[in-house]
Amino acid sequence: MADTIITDKMRRIVHETDLCIIGGGLTGLCAAVAAARNGTRVVLMQDRPMLGGNASSEIRMWVRGAKGLRNRETGILSELEEENIYRNPTLCYSNWDTVMWEKVKNEKNIELLLNCSCCDAAVTKSGNISTIVSVTGWQLTTYTWHTVKAKYFADCSGDSILATLSGAKWRVGREARNEYDEAMGHELADRKTMGMSCMIQAVETDHPVKYIRPEWAYEFKSDDDFNPPINDTPMARSDISISDQKIATVTSMNRPHKLGTSETNFWWIEMGGDRNSIYDAEEMRDELLKIAYGIWDHIKNQADHGADNWELAWVGILPGKRESRRYIGEYVLTQNDIEAGGKFDDIIAFGGWPMDDHNPAGFRSYESDAPASKLYPAPSPYGIPYRVLYTQDVTNMFFAGRNLSATHAALSSTRVMATCALLGQAMGTAASICVNENETPHTVYLNKIAELQKKLKDAGCWLPGQVREIPEISRKAALNISDCDKAVLFNGEERPGLNDEQNFIELAPGSELSFDFGTEKELNSLRLYFDPDFSRESISVNKKIRVFAQHSSKGLDFRPVNVAATLVKSFEVYADGEKIFETDKNHNSLVRIPLGRSARRVSIRFGEAWNCPKIHVYSCDID
Repeated sequence: MADTIITDKMRRIVHETDLCIIGGGLTGLCAAVAAARNGTRVVLMQDRPMLGGNASSEIRMWVRGAKGLRNRETGILSELEEENIYRNPTLCYSNWDTVMWEKVKNEKNIELLLNCSCCDAAVTKSGNISTIVSVTGWQLTTYTWHTVKAKYFADCSGDSILATLSGAKWRVGREARNEYDEAMGHELADRKTMGMSCMIQAVETDHPVKYIRPEWAYEFKSDDDFNPPINDTPMARSDISISDQKIATVTSMNRPHKLGTSETNFWWIEMGGDRNSIYDAEEMRDELLKIAYGIWDHIKNQADHGADNWELAWVGILPGKRESRRYIGEYVLTQNDIEAGGKFDDIIAFGGWPMDDHNPAGFRSYESDAPASKLYPAPSPYGIPYRVLYTQDVTNMFFAGRNLSATHAALSSTRVMATCALLGQAMGTAASICVNENETPHTVYLNKIAELQKKLKDAGCWLPGQVREIPEISRKAALNISDCDKAVLFNGEERPGLNDEQNFIELAPGSELSFDFGTEKELNSLRLYFDPDFSRESISVNKKIRVFAQHSSKGLDFRPVNVAATLVKSFEVYADGEKIFETDKNHNSLVRIPLGRSARRVSIRFGEAWNCPKIHVYSCDID
């Protein structure tokens, strides 16, 4: 609902909604879609012309998450990737932008405000506790002020814009080692962060390509000009003697610049961690461009890098940020929590990327003989609790993404986009519980965690240590498969086992899987989870693209990606013999089909997989 007000200055539109989300990166996108699917009216305010944030065509950072094939993130994030693989096999970034855009536009409960920067908030206070009444953003393309009144607000902006506007507690920088007893901590706290990067993409041609360095770009005549020697170092806790602790090797990352489809994405063209990553962003962007074009000159014209036939295709003009303000929530996730595996009762997401601590000096760290980044080992997966997504300082506000409540050390792992997408889906789902059941973010923790976890698992999200509960009506039905296959189908695990045990059933093309309820029953929906090929081998021959279907530079060896061979392509659904659904182009692992009828018997007749001789089904049930 929106009212338009015309004044003698600028137009103002007032919106009223259930949930207003600031920030449309993968975190805010997944939050908005999750909330909308649960019946919540959402206004999504994004300050850029497209969605996706660091994953968009403006920045082109690779989406990364938990290490390990079986630990792959699912839920809305996998929907996005599966659609992109199907529609965009050459991985054109503009097509990827439209995949993310349509995912939001297809949800009738979402109103999308692009090119709209949140500038102000109206807040009421009771003692030290705040409540947000509305936020106001400026939309550059329409010269319009948008004021959004909502019951709940969520900050997925990365820079925590609502922190300064709402009075919520926040911090910037690295904690002192003794504050949380973190081995990665520094002796004294400071305000230094990880920096921001401008990416490079190149393409290999079949002919020599000349390059002339702009006069304003820096010149790097040798690798030593920007790549100092580094050594791996032990990570040791200061309060335990070396003899009493297991020393983990910290892998130091330098600045690789070999060209190739499976080579670097130039993440190390990075600056700003020793400055203010918000207020100094424009100045840092200028420096990054001078470095980026200078590095390309080095690759093309200094020594032999095998780059004669390579052409510079794209340089990011918008830096991608890793860290700025972080909220202080009801719980602060630490390095020690990660190393202990995150065994939280209120788990709502998981991580598994190493603690990847980038040097605050970024590209200039070579001046102090320091590596670009240090990788501290982390278990994969580890759990992340719900309590890092809200603060009790503001009664009706959530946050998710790289501004979650975590220490600098923990953030160095959780900040990667696949993990942030899971946090966004969890937060959006929690917000829908608040709207539908008149809860606050805090009372969801007190009263509704089990409900939140169930909703997430039903939506395809994996919560390590938990299994999805199968609806009673399905468990009591008679199925036309063996008891052994029924046990696998209903075990609540929709991915390979810990030792790569097969958790799906195999059926021949043309087979039928049927549920007989004995008597006519009211049926809500059919839920199927097909095999997305956790090995990723059928999706791409390229090892980097197998992780997530995006590319950096493209060599002549680049090949288009494929829909996972193991996904079921065609199937039909029957209720008491009547065909009620059919498709011959399914490309999603999670499929939910509304039934909305009474029936005694429901059958699924499988056609074929995309390129697999058998039909693989992880789960199939009806509620």
